[in-house]
Order: sequence, then C-alpha cells, then structure tokens
Amino acid sequence: MPELILLRHGQSDWNAKNLFTGWEDVELTNLGRAEASQAGVLLADAGVDVRILHTSLLTRAIRTASLALEAMERLWVPAKRDWRLNERHYGDLQGKNKKETTDEYGADQVKIWRRSYATPPPPLPESDPRRANTDPRYAHVDPSHLPASECLADVVARTLPYYREVIVPDLAASSGTGSAVLIVAHGNSLRALRKELDHISDDAIVDLEIPTGIPFRYLLDDKGTVLESGYLGDPEAAAKAAAAVAKQAG
Repeated sequence: MPELILLRHGQSDWNAKNLFTGWEDVELTNLGRAEASQAGVLLADAGVDVRILHTSLLTRAIRTASLALEAMERLWVPAKRDWRLNERHYGDLQGKNKKETTDEYGADQVKIWRRSYATPPPPLPESDPRRANTDPRYAHVDPSHLPASECLADVVARTLPYYREVIVPDLAASSGTGSAVLIVAHGNSLRALRKELDHISDDAIVDLEIPTGIPFRYLLDDKGTVLESGYLGDPEAAAKAAAAVAKQAG
C-alpha cells in the first residue's frame, strides 16, 4: 500500500515567541531542530520507506525535512518544493503576538481570523515590505496569485490542486512498492490536506490542531482511499502537543 506522511515543521523562532508567522521566513529553535530529528527517528523506527519529499518554500519546513531525513540516513531522497504548500498568509497579523492580538481584538475575533474557514485576517497594505512579490523565491509565480491575506478556504484552493496534480502521481508511482511520500509543510496547508483526505467539514476543520514535529501517517489503497491513519509514536503526546497549539492565542 502507498503511504503518505504529513509532518508539520518543528518549533520555529516565532512559534516560541507566540507570533503570527504565515509567509515570514523564520528558522527553527533548538527545540524545533530536536523535534525534526525525532520525527526522523519515529519514521525510521516505524519502517517508513520514504522515497520522495515535498516541502513548501519556507526555511522552517525545508530545515525540518533535512533534519528528519538526516536522522533516517536518507538525505538522498529527491525533493519537490512549491509555494502552494506554504503556510496560510496571515496578512497584517504577521509578526504580531497572538496573545496581545487577542487582548486587543477579543478572543472571538482572533479565533475567527485564526481558525474560521472563510474569513481572512486584514490584508497587507499594497506597499507593505512584507508582501511576497519582491521575494526571489516567488519570482516564477504569477504576482496575481501571491496573497496579501488568506483564510483556510484560500489555502485549500491552492494546496489541493498541487496535491492532485503532483503528489497523487507520486503516490501512484509508489503503489505496490511499499514506499512513502513525505510532505513537510505547515499547520494550515496540512489542515487543508487533512480536510480532503479525512472528509472533514468546513465547520469541523476549525477545531483540528496539528502539533509540530510529529509525523501523521496515512495508509492508502491504490485509488487513494484512506485505509488507516494516525500519529506515529505516543498518541497522548500528540494530543497534548495539539492542545498546546490551541492555547497559543489565549
């Protein structure tokens, strides 16, 4: 059976500072690096035969993938990288403290911005230096496709075509070999994939939290239907880590 592994990057500098990160490019903390390496250990211990890697264009995901593969002694695995696996763009919230934003706007409003399916945060102003159109990693992307803010529905709209057009063929190629496709990305781009694969409703996806650094494995049939899924390692540890994510905005 083909296997699909979803891995959220390890703790980043801005995760540790409780800041909205989005498309801002930040590094992993020492804890985040340890989480990434431990993810590789979990994958190796579970006998996962990773043969191809997909990541976003953001350093924290790329670094996590590299550390995990290094722990598996699989740095040779070929990689595909695409902006459509990037984190959700948090617009004008990027760089702001989540708890302070909650104190200013109220918990209900911040929950809508963070977790509602169809309401994006306030967009970046047209001339804001945080916009992605001057970043060389996006030089090949049509500027009209680069967001100034996104809701989860927007992330679903850009992530699922990449999944269907690029990742599904890789899964099909691995069918019958027992090998795995590894995706290292972000909380919201992985939520978009979980929504599709687990058939989660627009309302229910609001409550799905994804912990950093813990691999989530899908066993699929040849048609891509999920036969079995779950976090590798200690389920209780995964649940606690997910609960900690939920509390970040206070």
